[in-house]
Amino acid sequence: MQHPRSSATLRAACSLFAVTLSVLALTACSPAVDVAPAADAANPACAPMMVALPDAIGDAKLRKTNSQATAAWGDPSQVILRCGVNVPGPTTDRCVSVNGVDWVIREADSAWTLTTFGRKPATEILLTKDQETISSATVLADLSGAAAKIPATGNCVGQEDLQNLPTSK
Repeated sequence: MQHPRSSATLRAACSLFAVTLSVLALTACSPAVDVAPAADAANPACAPMMVALPDAIGDAKLRKTNSQATAAWGDPSQVILRCGVNVPGPTTDRCVSVNGVDWVIREADSAWTLTTFGRKPATEILLTKDQETISSATVLADLSGAAAKIPATGNCVGQEDLQNLPTSK
């Protein structure tokens, strides 16, 4: 004769096992986000940044991607990151510094492109305009720590910086 307590324990264990399998099955079915890799995605300098990326930005969780040196947050993806993009040269585009990392900001019809300035390889963030749940300030604050893992070799200068340069004689 089976003890009533062991039967209840067995049923509870089976239920827990079934729930665990269901969660794993649902997680395994989440498709990877299709992100085109940057030209220099295999650059070893991307690795320290990639392992320092946050698990979430705001309420958007980090998702798997199908390319090296890329990341995505949100479902549907609201923030896409690619390491190894071309380093921006001198520009008149807006540049902001967040936690010691300079970012060049470019606006397109459907997205903002935020690219590190003065770091090689450069990192690019695409932030879709149709999403309103994550602000660009939150994105830059949450990702600047990881982006700082790639050493800076330069920084943005503004008009006031150019006016204060010594003149040659």
